[in-house]
Amino acid sequence: NYFMSVESDANDEFIEAWHSYIGNEDRVTNDPMEATYIGFNMWVEAVEKAGTTDPSAVQDAIIGVSVPNLSGGLSTMMPNHHITKPVLIGEIQEDGQFQVVSSTN
Repeated sequence: NYFMSVESDANDEFIEAWHSYIGNEDRVTNDPMEATYIGFNMWVEAVEKAGTTDPSAVQDAIIGVSVPNLSGGLSTMMPNHHITKPVLIGEIQEDGQFQVVSSTN
């Protein structure tokens, strides 16, 4: 669902912020990091929509919230509390990164 090598402005900014924070440009990003990024941004949108941080209100408000993902698309919270993300198929490169060969994006 996510490769560090995905080419998008959002991904480039995320990687740059990660490297700045961690102080090591050799550290990689991964799918769980993108999922956390998406989830946190969805929570913020839901809090703003609900007008409160009350968990029950936020839980109700988050359904249908869409936020940008790092692949250049949008991720949406579904009624079953799963999020939509693009499917990426990649070919591994010599440097350990992936070249995207197919995408639902």
